[in-house]
This record gives sequence, structure tokens and C-alpha cells, in this order.
Amino acid sequence: MTENEISKIVFENGLKVHRKLGVGLFESIYEECLFYELKKIGVEVERQKSLNIQYEELLLENAFKMDLLIENKVVLELKSVESLNNFHAAQLKNYLRLGNYKLGMLINFNSRLFKNGVMRIANGLDKF
Repeated sequence: MTENEISKIVFENGLKVHRKLGVGLFESIYEECLFYELKKIGVEVERQKSLNIQYEELLLENAFKMDLLIENKVVLELKSVESLNNFHAAQLKNYLRLGNYKLGMLINFNSRLFKNGVMRIANGLDKF
């Protein structure tokens, strides 16, 4: 499955979760429900996936935890906030860069219109 195919599946299932639950819940609830929906349709998904980073000779184990990793290709960072900001995008960009992933999706479940809370971020296409 390509990154684009995965992102389509994530969007469709994120929309399903958003329609059923609405806005205003904790991020962990949306994460668990999206994890459930993706597993239910047979997508390989890891929850709270640890990411190690190397700084010179120093290995920092479990430096970060990615919310969801789909098919070992697409990183999902889930939020339930009033609005996304530059820090949220920078966080996901770092996960992509440090983990050498091509595509990430930043999803804010607290957006009234689901599509307005979804941002796709590709690794290496821009600098911050």
C-alpha cells in the first residue's frame, strides 16, 4: 500500500470516528477509536510507537512516542485542541525526519468540520 492510499484510508476512518463521537473529547479517546477502526479493516497499525534518536554517539532510547504508525509508513499525530499551531506541525516534521518516514498526518479531532482539522505533511518538502 502506498502512503497516499494509506492516507485515504486514515482520512475515511478518522471521519467515521469524528462523526460518531463529535468534538470535545480527550485525544486518547480518538486515538483508541481510530486504532480500533484501522485494526478492524486489517490495516497494520502500532499505537504509541517509540522512536529512538541518535545524537552523535549518544542513543536516546524512547525519545518520542508517535501516536499511531500505519503500515510502518505513515505517522499520525492526533490532537484535540482549539486549533493546530506551528509547534504541532514541527513535532510531526521531527518524527518524520528522525524516523525517516515520508508522510505524516496531523489530525485535530476538535475541529467542527473534520477535513479542516487534517493536515498532510511530507518529509523534506519544506524547512522550518
